[in-house]
Amino acid sequence: MPHTSRWRTGLADSLARAAGRLAERKAAAENREERFEERLGERGEADERRAERRDDDRFKERERAHERAREEAHDEAHDDYVPPPPSYAPAVAAPRAPVVAVPWGVRVAAEVAWRFLILAGSLYVLMRVISAIKLVVLAFVAALLITALLQPIVARLKRAGLPRGLATAVTFIGGFVVMGLVGWFVVWQVMENTDQLSDQLQAGIGQLKKWLLNSPFHVTEKQINQIAKNLQHAVGTNAETITSAGLQGVTVVLEVFTSLFLAMFSTLFLLYDGRNVWNWVLKLFPRDAREGVAGAGPRAWRTLTLYVRGTVIVAFIDAVCIGVGIYFLGVPMAVPLAVLIFLGAFIPMVGAVASGALAMIVALVTQGPFTMLMVLVVVLAVQQIEGHILQPFILGRAVRVHPLGVVLAVASGSLIAGIGGAVVAVPLVAVTNTVVGYLRQHVRENALRQAVAEAAPPTPSAPPKPPAAPAPEEG
Repeated sequence: MPHTSRWRTGLADSLARAAGRLAERKAAAENREERFEERLGERGEADERRAERRDDDRFKERERAHERAREEAHDEAHDDYVPPPPSYAPAVAAPRAPVVAVPWGVRVAAEVAWRFLILAGSLYVLMRVISAIKLVVLAFVAALLITALLQPIVARLKRAGLPRGLATAVTFIGGFVVMGLVGWFVVWQVMENTDQLSDQLQAGIGQLKKWLLNSPFHVTEKQINQIAKNLQHAVGTNAETITSAGLQGVTVVLEVFTSLFLAMFSTLFLLYDGRNVWNWVLKLFPRDAREGVAGAGPRAWRTLTLYVRGTVIVAFIDAVCIGVGIYFLGVPMAVPLAVLIFLGAFIPMVGAVASGALAMIVALVTQGPFTMLMVLVVVLAVQQIEGHILQPFILGRAVRVHPLGVVLAVASGSLIAGIGGAVVAVPLVAVTNTVVGYLRQHVRENALRQAVAEAAPPTPSAPPKPPAAPAPEEG
């Protein structure tokens, strides 16, 4: 019995311990299950939050992409458009472009300034080139002037039935023979009257000396002798300079003969083949500008021809009138002085003043102050007749240049190329004035023609013609 009770007691204890362990395991399992459920809940919330954040990031990225696309499309459509500030930012004025910030007057002045600098630089380079080949340029310009004078004679001979070559040869030889005879006549007259002029010059100096001694200037004979001594000393001191000037004179003579040969050669070819030369020059211009230049060329040549022909006529009348006047006044070398007046008339205003002053000096030295004043009256009267009657009637409005332009042109030409530049300055200004006026009118006419063509309604096009039947073959 005691063994049975102990066994039962042990069994009950074992069962109780087993039940306790089962309860503990169940409680632990429940705890683990609760903790697992808690972990699952927390992980689900975290996943949901991460998913929401991913959705928000994707939405924001899409919004930014759409905004960039809108901005790029807007910039492509409006390159200069400045977007307005956002609604949350304060109102700030958009910055202006630099070209808008510069005042209009300053922009216009800058545009004019850089164009003027380019023109001035081009003109400076052109003047340097002309100065380097001044001999060739003056010879060719002289050939143009002589050709403008002789070309009408060639045209008349051709209309009379002479061939072009024969008409050119006759005109060329005759023209240069006449010019050579005129030059020889001037030199011959000067050489023939040199002794007489020297005697009259000495007599005039003696009369001038007596007048100075008796004048109210209180000049003494000692002072006059001292002035003469100083002049002799200056001549002796500057003998080397005078010798070098003589050598330079030899060089000048060689240059003159070279220029004369070039001018004769150029004149011959311009008289014979001037039209082909002009066509070759015309091909040097761009194709779009050839129409205007082709129209301006004949007008420029007409202006040059009128100028040369009118100047020759006016110079001849001046020389004859002044020569006759000084001849009747008893001034020696009236014919050479008249020829010099004729040549000086090719330099407007300045040449007439210089040649008239030379005639007055000769009259003063040879005949006295009264004759000099009478020569001055003759020169002024002829100049007034020339300025108010001869030039407007002979030259006309085609080559009229303002007196201020004449003076500035002659001064500029003389500074650039001496006497030759003074001779060609005025015809160059006259031709330039004609060319610029024609080109301006040509541009206006083209603009008006284009505007009329654009405003006119389009004309209906003609229906296409049916193709022609093929020709039968010959058997």
